[in-house]
Amino acid sequence: MIKISEFQEKDVVNVVDGKNLGQVTDLEINLQVGRVEAIVVPGKGNGKFFGFFGGGEDITIPWRNIVKIGRDVILVRMDDVPIAAKPGEHLS
Repeated sequence: MIKISEFQEKDVVNVVDGKNLGQVTDLEINLQVGRVEAIVVPGKGNGKFFGFFGGGEDITIPWRNIVKIGRDVILVRMDDVPIAAKPGEHLS
């Protein structure tokens, strides 16, 4: 098991290009089935502090795109990561 606080300390890295996308700022949870559907990281140029301040768009990464959750990093497979995604938009 993993705590949300531990999850938010990990860097999210895209295995396609090796870029560090940032750290998890939020989770999308499907309450009907009790499952995490996606992780959210701040988009490029997003100056948010713990998700409270700033204006950039977030990148929502579907759970199915997570390749591996390691001790310090979350590896994801994102073939095309736009500069910013619309809120709630799932990228794949």
